[in-house]
Amino acid sequence: MVANPEQDFVLKTVESRDVHFVRFWFTDVLGNMKSFAVVPGELESAFEEGMGFDASCIEGFSAAQESDMLAFPDPSTFEILPWRPQANAVARMICDIRTPEGEPYAGDSRHVLERVVRRAAEDGYSFIVGPELEYFYFKDAEGTDVLDHGSYFDLTSLDSASDLRRDTVLTLEKMGIPVEYSHHEKGPSQHEIDLRYADALSMADAVMTYKQVVKEIAMKHGVYASFMPKPMADAPGNGMRVHQSLMDRSGNNVFFDPDDPSGYNLSATAKSYIAGLLKYAPEYTLVTNQYVNSYKRLQPGGEAPTCISWGARNRSTLVRIPGYRPNSESACRVELRSPDPAANPYLAFAVMLAAGLAGIEEGLELMPPADEAAPIGCTRYEHRARGIETLPESLGEAVERFAESKLMRETLGEHIHDYLVRTKREEWEAYQGIVTAWELERNLAVL
Repeated sequence: MVANPEQDFVLKTVESRDVHFVRFWFTDVLGNMKSFAVVPGELESAFEEGMGFDASCIEGFSAAQESDMLAFPDPSTFEILPWRPQANAVARMICDIRTPEGEPYAGDSRHVLERVVRRAAEDGYSFIVGPELEYFYFKDAEGTDVLDHGSYFDLTSLDSASDLRRDTVLTLEKMGIPVEYSHHEKGPSQHEIDLRYADALSMADAVMTYKQVVKEIAMKHGVYASFMPKPMADAPGNGMRVHQSLMDRSGNNVFFDPDDPSGYNLSATAKSYIAGLLKYAPEYTLVTNQYVNSYKRLQPGGEAPTCISWGARNRSTLVRIPGYRPNSESACRVELRSPDPAANPYLAFAVMLAAGLAGIEEGLELMPPADEAAPIGCTRYEHRARGIETLPESLGEAVERFAESKLMRETLGEHIHDYLVRTKREEWEAYQGIVTAWELERNLAVL
């Protein structure tokens, strides 16, 4: 019997719940879920020694000559998969990837986030996030035939996916992932399920699980769910707005200051954090918006931001200060509005935190709010004429800003940084001039 209580719990649960297979989940550099199955008899040694696999088959991992890697399951992530039969049940654990020498692997995006979170902890901070992920339901993976023509918060026959959302929420809760609320989004057949805030690593695990559950439940109902950033030209895109805050070692929200003279209840730490998010946005946008299609969502005229600004009322700004409960310490947070749900959540949360911490360390001053200065619908030219910088206009521009970034190289490590620069440059070159229909065929089935 293993000495670790969490490992012991897993082994006992596997036996008592008739679990015959345990899926080892891990994520490639682009945020795609990977998995292999392990039988119960191998679990005890897997905890101690890891399970070997060929990493040369994984996007962004090792070359063929350095292909041997080990997957170490995290027992705290053990859950039985509710959509599989309960007899001969199947469970999952999320894994950390290590080299044969036992060192964390440079291509493991989960380790990247762990490293940045540890650095924040050394400064006395814990990073709390609460993402809002949007997605579409389509009749199949071959096109964009929608299930309904509803809009925001519809609760009528227009919202034919209510049962799908309900089943998805119940499944997430069975897997220990609390949900705050769910609703129909603005676009036809577009939906949103918001997860209750948690520490960044737990939330990144939850986001990967969330996306898998949404797709599994959709498949169960005979439809297809897509997290593609902009699958339809005449409908809103899918965003992953990320609410975030920092807590001190006593559990106090360091972003909150009721004596803030600006009236936003933001501390000096919060303002420097926001300034970091704004300053480094052009450099981290490749991570939060990593596809050609991502930049079809980041266009003037919609709710997705194009200008690098902040405010409370204007939803066209990159960073918004939610004002639902303005005098509440627990509700004090900032919302980054640019990311989309096709991003790798481990890397996305890592670069957000790194940018915010850089703002604090550099003592950056926060620019004036853009509540009045950047009305919705402004073009990039109009933003720049007002002295407001804009996000990259294309994947190509995002790659070059990312490639030049010292902060991104330090945050992600040379392996992931250089891989993203190389592959995204190739993607940009390959996609230039490609028609929308071809792009849809290429992307819809994987996002």
